[in-house]
Amino acid sequence: MQDHPSGAKFLDPKPQRSLFERLTALISPEPENRAELLQILQEAHERNLIDADALSMIEGVFQVSDLSARDIMVPRPQMDVIDINKPIEEWLPLVLHTAHSRFPAVDGDRDKVVGILLAKDLLRYYAEESFEVRDMLRPAVFIPESKQLNVLLRDFRANRNHMAIVVDEYGGVAGLLTIEDVLEQIVGDIEDEYDYDEEEDNILPVNDGARGLRWRVKALTEIEQFNEALGTGFSDEDVDTIGGLVANHLGRVPRKGDVFDINNVRFEVLRADARQVHVLLVQKLPEPSLAAAS
Repeated sequence: MQDHPSGAKFLDPKPQRSLFERLTALISPEPENRAELLQILQEAHERNLIDADALSMIEGVFQVSDLSARDIMVPRPQMDVIDINKPIEEWLPLVLHTAHSRFPAVDGDRDKVVGILLAKDLLRYYAEESFEVRDMLRPAVFIPESKQLNVLLRDFRANRNHMAIVVDEYGGVAGLLTIEDVLEQIVGDIEDEYDYDEEEDNILPVNDGARGLRWRVKALTEIEQFNEALGTGFSDEDVDTIGGLVANHLGRVPRKGDVFDINNVRFEVLRADARQVHVLLVQKLPEPSLAAAS
């Protein structure tokens, strides 16, 4: 409200900005496009206004709208499927070994997906004398390779599906996708949207006050580049990338939250999925003194 010289009051034609809008204006001018918005978020991260995990997730949300099913699907040759024409005893070890919750069921050929088998439904195999796999199958959902991930995620949620079979333009099976695969694009390692040099962006310094200087490192960073940036001397004879180095050290796929030291370098896994590690937080430790070593 404002006072008029006559004593009357009238509404201010300019609406009051919210606290969030005023704080945003203090950080930087209003972005004109997505690239500028992401640039602002990156600068906010550098000023410790948001942490690396939050930045990665925000980047992932933007990236999902630009990706399609073909970009992240599990390719046809890597699909774990069961053949309902074969005795259960032949493919049950695969179910136990992979520990997936769902399996595409095929009728003799990978292009003939006839349904989805939930691993939990196999409990009836041990409880019932008469067990028929075909009766246990759930309907399969088929999607084109070009389907956008943001649309697919909305469909997954609306229809309560967890798996989709990706088909090519000729109707053949090209791969599969799960809702977990899509969500991993948000909480996993997403390529930056803005125009940075790709190799320089593999290793980002993180100055965390009392904890000292650390680096946010993409797992696909080549060991040679890592050695040059951090002054380390890791060998690249057996593996080419930092992700391969830490997987070899642990003897398994690294999991989020793992913390371990290799040659006075501390690694913390920030992002990983069931198949590979994506992002690491790296810190150089002090060299042990000669007195301590003796």
